[in-house]
Amino acid sequence: MDHPYVPRDLHLPGYVPVSLSQSTIVGVYGLSSLLVVSLVWLLSGRSRNISKLDRLLMCWWAFTGLTHMILEGYFVFSPEFYKEKTGFYLAEVWKEYSKGDSRYAGRDSAIVSVEGITAVLEGPPCLLAVYAIAKGKGYSYILQFAISLGQLYGTFVYFITAILEGDNFSASPFYYYAYYILANSFWILIPSLIAIRCWKKISLAVQSQSQKKKVR
Repeated sequence: MDHPYVPRDLHLPGYVPVSLSQSTIVGVYGLSSLLVVSLVWLLSGRSRNISKLDRLLMCWWAFTGLTHMILEGYFVFSPEFYKEKTGFYLAEVWKEYSKGDSRYAGRDSAIVSVEGITAVLEGPPCLLAVYAIAKGKGYSYILQFAISLGQLYGTFVYFITAILEGDNFSASPFYYYAYYILANSFWILIPSLIAIRCWKKISLAVQSQSQKKKVR
């Protein structure tokens, strides 16, 4: 079966075309994400001790954590998703996304490695960050800082390896900018802002502790 991916000579024996429409795939992901964010926002609002910014951060960590664990986790442990005939949603997501980056369908080793680390080592800590913020744990900022650095590292590796390999993995300019660029840009912008904030918080705490020691 011929496939829609670039390069056209990408070998995908047994490929089964996407059965769900693009609007359905994107819509289900969007609505599911909105449900998660809304639920976390409402539940976190029960506590008067959590600021609106921290509530937003809880929403982000819940959203990105579940995305890492469920969506990316499925990709990592389903090497032949492109052969899926049942219309299983997660397989359909990656068939569609591969139009923006065919390295997913082709099981590029760098992609599998980055996604594997992200799903296993970053996904669960994201959910731990939700708990840490909610309970005001002392490790909250260092945890968020560490995860954000991991996300930035993974995203930069993702883009850099594509450039080194010719950056020619999208079926069209639309998929290149919508899937490859836009969809991934959030994992550069938001982790950068969180990392900067956490750096300032940690630095301030260390400075304050040092001043207390000098007073003594």
